[in-house]
Amino acid sequence: MDAHQFRDTMARVTGPVAIVTAHRDGTPHGTTVSSLASLSMSPAMITVALDNGSALLAIVRETGGFGVNVLSTGQHEAAVRFASRRDDRFAGTAWELVDGLPFLTGSSAWLRCEVSAEIPGGDHTLLLATVRDCSTSDATPLVYSRRTFGTHAALPALAGAAS
Repeated sequence: MDAHQFRDTMARVTGPVAIVTAHRDGTPHGTTVSSLASLSMSPAMITVALDNGSALLAIVRETGGFGVNVLSTGQHEAAVRFASRRDDRFAGTAWELVDGLPFLTGSSAWLRCEVSAEIPGGDHTLLLATVRDCSTSDATPLVYSRRTFGTHAALPALAGAAS
């Protein structure tokens, strides 16, 4: 198996689009992730993977916490900007500090997390985190599949069946 085959296969796994944020020395930091998953209901825990070479991972290790902004459909440009190596990722993005962490205005959901454990995994580190607070909005969540942004739509026969 080659890297291209693996990348193409994983492009078919639809996932959430989120921006993980932290704040240190008066400066907000953040990066786009699609490796976000629920881990446990009791206690409330999630997993998120960050690149081993990212400045954000070093900041999260130092501060012990991070925010997760689950993006809404109107935030796809922020997803692209925060996935870049630009220094000014927060430029043009409405945000505010909530419990000491950058919250992106208009996000579909928000989680305030505390790192519980780290698991090394190749070129990334999987963070297991306890959710200390969370909230949602009515905004439609943004998803990523086959290298494009979109939304989820219920199948007509199943619409309204689950909530």
